[in-house]
Amino acid sequence: MARLTINGRSLEVNVNPNTPLLWAIREQAGLTGTKYGCGIAQCGSCTVHVDGVAVRSCAMPVAAVAGKKITTIEGLATGSVLHKVQKAWLDHEVPQCGYCQAGMIMAVAALLRDKPKPTDADIDARITNICRCGTFQQVREAIHAAAKA
Repeated sequence: MARLTINGRSLEVNVNPNTPLLWAIREQAGLTGTKYGCGIAQCGSCTVHVDGVAVRSCAMPVAAVAGKKITTIEGLATGSVLHKVQKAWLDHEVPQCGYCQAGMIMAVAALLRDKPKPTDADIDARITNICRCGTFQQVREAIHAAAKA
């Protein structure tokens, strides 16, 4: 058993300590916004925040996050008020298929927390998530719009 705090809610999960956090989030907590993409921490579909840092949950063992604050896409908004990145995503019509978008939004939210006014070079360095639909130009526009919000 491990005690996790996900989106401000504490819960015990009955998983092997080496189980990837992604599966505890999806199957134990029932939060399916975080997606499985590659399973090797390359694509970023599974990105969540652990103590405010963007991490790839498919490669993060549950044992490494016990006692830490985990935020998923479901916990990013404040009640019914969207996070500024979520709003920019809608305003700039970023999603196509949408599969990678939760992880992308989580990565961008962490970037803007650390660098409120990122340059294109900052974006290129920090946002390594893969979008198979190729919406990278809309992503960049939405990041700059969110930075101005």
